[in-house]
Amino acid sequence: MIPRNEYLNILKRFKDKELIKVITGIRRCGKSTLLEIYKDYLLNNGITEDQIISINLEDLKFNFIEDYMSLYNYINEKLKANKKNYIFIDEVQKIAEFQKAVDSLYIKKNVDLYITGSNANLLSSELATLLSGRYIEVKMLPLSFKEYKDAYKNLSNDELYQKYISVGSLPYTISLDTEDDVSIYLSSLYNDIIIKDVMTRKKITDEGMLRSVANFAMDNIGNLISTNNIANSMTNSGRDINVRTVKKYLEGFTESFFLYKATRYDIKGKQYLRTGEKYYVSDLGLRYFILGRKIGDYGHILENVVYLELLRRGYDVFIGKVEEYEVDFVAVNKDGKLYVQVADTLKGTDEKDNRILDRELKSLKKIDDNYEKLILTLDKIPLGNEEGIKIRNVLDWLLDK
Repeated sequence: MIPRNEYLNILKRFKDKELIKVITGIRRCGKSTLLEIYKDYLLNNGITEDQIISINLEDLKFNFIEDYMSLYNYINEKLKANKKNYIFIDEVQKIAEFQKAVDSLYIKKNVDLYITGSNANLLSSELATLLSGRYIEVKMLPLSFKEYKDAYKNLSNDELYQKYISVGSLPYTISLDTEDDVSIYLSSLYNDIIIKDVMTRKKITDEGMLRSVANFAMDNIGNLISTNNIANSMTNSGRDINVRTVKKYLEGFTESFFLYKATRYDIKGKQYLRTGEKYYVSDLGLRYFILGRKIGDYGHILENVVYLELLRRGYDVFIGKVEEYEVDFVAVNKDGKLYVQVADTLKGTDEKDNRILDRELKSLKKIDDNYEKLILTLDKIPLGNEEGIKIRNVLDWLLDK
């Protein structure tokens, strides 16, 4: 079992703080396992079994909990009056109006509350308003490259990367012995996302069209697209769909954490742009299972890996525009900005061909502030520094933290 220390340490820091700990992320990214690891930590640090109340709403033994009132009553009856109670509710969004139970439990002084969910609507405007200032969100992703390294110490970094982008980074895949087993597992997960997390929630009836839009988005990771692009492409291939429907489908994919959307940002104008956006998939194993790999994919696949890693490191990530040039990522956090260009290789057709490097440098040189600028590549040499712009091997960068 991979400990997921990055997330575990957040829960430890906020233990007994008067805040609801909300853990979100795609199905099977490790949310339930994180809670199990954290419960073990509590039991090893003075907390007794009777202080822990744990409910997984996907477990049939809890199917008697049908609404927020029965959820509240079940937990309330088990609370120990003179002790701190640690309450864990897994997949809480399965209960309609669950926030009413959560709010009532939160106000009890002897309760420390942890909830998980596989849908972004867990923190919809209604819930966020109700619980304003009273929760923290732990945004969980599949395994990082560094966590993956811990599971496959015998592989070289290059071998590990090929496995990472093919098998994918969902924790359970590590325990599977063959690629056929991984395919069966990912097929089941993908169907759950499509049917349970998107179709059922968004009341969608055309499963075939929904899967077609998912395929289009996955096939175009790293490309600027729009709802108009997708609708036109579907219509041109004989599948009539309107822009509003495409928007609804994409919302379903992002709300289920299957896809992430990066919007564009005008660096010089310091404003967000309404047109064009990019989508990235939360697990490349799912993409490989659905689409396979194509010639020319490698740059966009690497871009997807870097995008997710920037999210893990706590950045808000945008697509940059400076004059007529594009910057792959503008990563923003409380300390400032980081500008990132991603290229699977900077090598041209021969040693004197620097066109790719010049292209990647040109857009970064157009940015006239002093924040860090970085080019990440799978190349091993030559790397270094070009007019203050760092050039690094991406696998080394992924293993930094």
